[in-house]
Amino acid sequence: MKLPGLLYGLYEKKLVRSLQADRIPGHIGVMVDGNRRWARLSGAPTRDGHQAGAEKIHEFLGWCDDLGVRVVTLYMLSTDNMNRSAEELDQLMGIIADTLDRIGGEDNVRVHPVGAPEVLPEYLAERLSSLAERTASATGLHVNVAVGYGGRREIVDAVRELLRDADANGTPLRQLADELSVENISEHLYTRGQPDPDLVIRTSGEQRLSGFLMWQSAYSEFYFCEALWPDFRRTDFLRALRDFARRQRRFGG
Repeated sequence: MKLPGLLYGLYEKKLVRSLQADRIPGHIGVMVDGNRRWARLSGAPTRDGHQAGAEKIHEFLGWCDDLGVRVVTLYMLSTDNMNRSAEELDQLMGIIADTLDRIGGEDNVRVHPVGAPEVLPEYLAERLSSLAERTASATGLHVNVAVGYGGRREIVDAVRELLRDADANGTPLRQLADELSVENISEHLYTRGQPDPDLVIRTSGEQRLSGFLMWQSAYSEFYFCEALWPDFRRTDFLRALRDFARRQRRFGG
């Protein structure tokens, strides 16, 4: 092993030893940002950046599983991303489909789609639905895949479903308005029944939410990393966990 690699290995072991099990976030959201920029800086086609990002996802899930993280939400494709060129979207959808197959092939991993399937190609929407059904009984790492996802759309969809349920149950609109609560909305989100994310990580140096889990991240801790997603290392992840463990979390202000 070369000296830099040896030093990084020793540093990683030191970081792992510094982490306490009760300070590991139970739910981590990650914005896998920087794939296209990575390809551009590497002088490679955009497709290579998306493929490198997909490979990093598998590494990342392994790190999470090893450290006892229970839920991971991956922001893989936003509704805004649907405005990209048809060629890039076609390539990206194929890579996402392959990535889903690999995630679903892991032992005891549960996959849950988070997004609007109607904006996706039919084959990808069907792949997501089939994978969710096939892995529903898995008790290991729970992976939410945000594909065709938009935070504002999620809230609108939740309210729309809430109104439809009220109509089906014969609940008057005025009564619904008087009784409406935060819990009512939460119960109709894509992530209903799940804990909110404790930690949200965004790579590539960008420091904005971009519509990711807008409702659920109200009290999440955020960690912004300069590394582009394909370059995100286990060391970077461990630093994020160490930073999270050192924070004094406040709920309500």
